[in-house]
Amino acid sequence: MTSTSNPLFQPYSLGPLSLPNRIVMPPMTRSRASQPGDVPNALMAEYYAQRASAGLIVSEGTWISPLGRGYAWTPGIHTPEQVAGWRKVTTAVHQAGGRIFAQLWHVGRLSHISLLDGHAPVSSSAIQAQGVNVFVAQSDGKPGFAQASQPRALSVEEIHAIVDDFRQAARNAMAAGFDGVELHAANGYLVNQFIDSGANDRTDEYGGSLENRLRFLGEVAQALIEGTGGKDRVGIRLAPLTTLNGCVDADPETTYTAAARLLGEIGVGYIHIAEADWEDAPHMPTAFKQQLRKVYPGTLIYAGKYTAARAQAALHEGWADLIAFGRPFVANPDLPERLRTGATLNAHDRDTLFGGDARGLTDYPPLVAKAA
Repeated sequence: MTSTSNPLFQPYSLGPLSLPNRIVMPPMTRSRASQPGDVPNALMAEYYAQRASAGLIVSEGTWISPLGRGYAWTPGIHTPEQVAGWRKVTTAVHQAGGRIFAQLWHVGRLSHISLLDGHAPVSSSAIQAQGVNVFVAQSDGKPGFAQASQPRALSVEEIHAIVDDFRQAARNAMAAGFDGVELHAANGYLVNQFIDSGANDRTDEYGGSLENRLRFLGEVAQALIEGTGGKDRVGIRLAPLTTLNGCVDADPETTYTAAARLLGEIGVGYIHIAEADWEDAPHMPTAFKQQLRKVYPGTLIYAGKYTAARAQAALHEGWADLIAFGRPFVANPDLPERLRTGATLNAHDRDTLFGGDARGLTDYPPLVAKAA
């Protein structure tokens, strides 16, 4: 199949953006922000610029407020210094010809008091994510993991304040030069903690019925539209079946079909579906994907162990518009070219995924360098 007939390499219009291909680099936490202050830096700018041949880059999860922080050395978009740091990243990506959205992140209960100046994490409900570890800096400065701390339930007034935090974070992202923002509403983080029935035992307007459990999602989505100034500049990441970090829903197909319908009514530019990608993970039926396509009129991105062949099939079948390749982008900065030519992919070094320096971040060779 030639690159012109391969749907992965056909252009795509995402709102005002013209994507040269259908390949997305999804958000991946790498924990390289400068300390103190969790500030994006020149190393991160180099990393993202190396991968600018993706049709779209979505940044690593970026915390929106001090209580939204959940992992050591992850960047924020809350302070002027952080915004200035991200501006270096977006400038480098744009100069390399790329497009980049900021993934906005509030981890909710998936945090530790050592990351929150001694404060308890917050969530929809006071339900601890039992057996879930978060990435922390140990006393010797080395990376380690700790059980997520017991959270407290947010008051309604605090929920409204967090919606405002998301709105301001979207404004900050646009000031930093991002092309748009993606809400992290997946993988057990705060928005997911409101959506999934097993993590939400509230009895007020943010809990109980499906409509109530989706209320926070809808309010944040609308706030992001207001903060960016355009519906096409907002995407939402959902994970209907992943059950990651202790978030489980009693009827995920009903819940997430309703979520997709709501987001379609609000008019966000895309939904980014994270499929479960571990061994023996629950399978996401094609019929479910087709149902999401039926109720949501915008762009649909899928991520989860996609190969070039699986990606082409998904695009041909029509339930996906763009395909995200996560781990392959870690070790293959020129992944689109490798997929186009069928070249061998570099393997990533697991020991360098979180924290550290340039090793395992910006030192993976592109095809041209390998050939030379």
